[in-house]
Amino acid sequence: MSVFLLLPKETQPHVHVYSEIGEAKFWLDPSVELTKNSGMTTRQIRAAKSLIEEHEDEIRSAWQTHFGG
Repeated sequence: MSVFLLLPKETQPHVHVYSEIGEAKFWLDPSVELTKNSGMTTRQIRAAKSLIEEHEDEIRSAWQTHFGG
């Protein structure tokens, strides 16, 4: 499973998650929330959300470093 910050800048911080069978998008504000799932299993979504929450500070820092604000 891979987690990416992708361009272009959107108004709300988010990450994209890719697996061998699908992809998902999670908003970061106000908390980590699934906004799109295309083919990932419930188990993969739970694992992705857990991984994002575990590294949320690092992800937010990378977002702010890249996009500002």
